[in-house]
Amino acid sequence: MDYYALVSSVFYFMASFIVSKRLFSNALAYRVHFTACISIAFFAHFSWLYQHIFLVSGQNLPMLNVLSMITFIIAVLSTLAHKRFNTGVLLPVVYAFCILTFIIITYLPSHYITHLERNPLIGTHILFALLAYSVLTIASLFALQLAYLNHYLKRPQLIKRKLSLPPLMTLEKSLFQFILIGFILLSCTLLTGFFFLEHMFYKENAHKAVLTLFAWVIYAVLLWGHFKRGWRGRMTIYITIAASSLLTLAYFGSRFVREIILS
Repeated sequence: MDYYALVSSVFYFMASFIVSKRLFSNALAYRVHFTACISIAFFAHFSWLYQHIFLVSGQNLPMLNVLSMITFIIAVLSTLAHKRFNTGVLLPVVYAFCILTFIIITYLPSHYITHLERNPLIGTHILFALLAYSVLTIASLFALQLAYLNHYLKRPQLIKRKLSLPPLMTLEKSLFQFILIGFILLSCTLLTGFFFLEHMFYKENAHKAVLTLFAWVIYAVLLWGHFKRGWRGRMTIYITIAASSLLTLAYFGSRFVREIILS
């Protein structure tokens, strides 16, 4: 693990520890320490991404580098939104994924050089794709948190622990706000793909397009059902996780087999 990855991992761990302690109390004494730790973690993570992706020979975008970029985006968005959208409980999980990604990259280094400067419009498609996947992944984490909160409220012995959790209705509202934002970004991803990618439905890419379209349809039906029919509860949790799983297969399925298993 190189210098930036090590520094980022250490401060992600420290930030996770601080957030975890705050879950069991409402004390504000840790706010300055948390802000300092997570700022250093973000700076080191961004520096690592810049150093390992933007090379003289082009942009190095193997699956694991893309995954690290996504975990960085998720971590930043979750941290910025943790007060308004009650993502505090998710932060230790998100930061742990950032650390885990660094560890995996250390033992499974890989390279995939591309040249986005030759077609900047493809860069727009990639940006929308990264943001859409990141936001919808946060939504799936909200769904898991919602499932846990449902379980938590049905267990009196757990309630006695006084764990600082957001209200159920607030959490559900945040879930659908993230799904709506992610759905808009996913729509932009598909539109830019149709216009800017020449080989979107060729054999080697067809599964990505088809799975992404399936996920888009599922999210569209879920949003319609929630806002028009009042869908909520366990069904919306299952649908959210199913759609997120389809997107994960679309984004990483074939690359995981090609770059990790076969290599």
